Amino acid sequence: MSRIWHSLRQTLLAVLCDRYAIVVMVGAVILYSFFYPAAYRHQVAGNLPVLVVDEDHSATSRELLRKLDSLRVAHVVGQPADLQEARAQLEAGHAEGIVLIPANLERDILRGHPAKLVLLGNGAYLGRASWVLGSVADALGAFGREAAVTQAAFMGAPQAPPVTLVQRPLFNTQEGYGSAIVPGVAELIVHQTLLMGIGVLLGGRRLVLGRRLQFDLPTLTGMALGFGLIGLFGLFWYAGFTAWVQDYPRGGNPLGQLLGGTLFIAATVAFGLFVGSFFRTRERAFQYIIATSIPLFFLASLSWPAVMTPRPLVWLAQLLPTTSGINLMVRLNQMDASLAEVSRELITLAVLLVLYGALALWRLHSPKGTEEIKL
Repeated sequence: MSRIWHSLRQTLLAVLCDRYAIVVMVGAVILYSFFYPAAYRHQVAGNLPVLVVDEDHSATSRELLRKLDSLRVAHVVGQPADLQEARAQLEAGHAEGIVLIPANLERDILRGHPAKLVLLGNGAYLGRASWVLGSVADALGAFGREAAVTQAAFMGAPQAPPVTLVQRPLFNTQEGYGSAIVPGVAELIVHQTLLMGIGVLLGGRRLVLGRRLQFDLPTLTGMALGFGLIGLFGLFWYAGFTAWVQDYPRGGNPLGQLLGGTLFIAATVAFGLFVGSFFRTRERAFQYIIATSIPLFFLASLSWPAVMTPRPLVWLAQLLPTTSGINLMVRLNQMDASLAEVSRELITLAVLLVLYGALALWRLHSPKGTEEIKL
């Protein structure tokens, strides 16, 4: 037990004395907690490009086009000849949304028939589509109310709004940058900075020794506990203090967060020790984090639903602690989920802890190992 305590203390001292480790494992966590969420507090986008396909070519459609072009959030950047051309431009990244004005729009309004408009959005970028669709929808609603007045002049009695908008967000029902991104990215930041710190220390130590690292079991256990304490600090710093300061949803099921968060960090530490055992220099840790951060977030299915993700990627994502960890913490902290409701994520993290723990032992453990993480 004394050797575990000694290894734990040496690990914490190594983090504090290594400027790279302290910056990425503690400094970056605190710095990001203030600056990253603040950028999304207003949850507003502006001046986003929209395409309009006008198949009616009437005075009514031109009036609608003027209303769309006067929006603050969106502006009309083109009028393709047909929907196929507009879709090609959307897929090429030239626009964030498409408004289709069908033929006979004006005729249907004047005859008292329900008129239909088609509104399509590009969901490839987080939050943009929701703001484009929402703003254009508001403009269409205002247009519908004005059209009802014109329709009444011809029909002789007030009619129901000729343009009816039905909005059904398929994902991110709050439709905001902050509510969609910050809670999940907070857990990803903790995961990635913890992995980076572990990789920096292991890679730096291996570079000094010039050989593969080997530790006895008490030393390896103390190291894992030290890294775990730092990871828990970062995780609950975001779940508690940062969410309170930035006024994001928080406070759901604190006991569940303690259990789930501990399991998430434990799986992350085991994963980090295994991956870090391959780093021959400390720079490899930075290269790994840069290459994996965005894929990890998308594979977590927080910004893009799993039902629309290729099945092989969904299966692959289950091997990553971030997939279950991010969803677990978001549901426990923001949605007040019970442990039964996140039992699948808890079981997955427990399996990953055993899996990567065994792999880390295979890579780093030696009964005669005497190395310590130190300068």
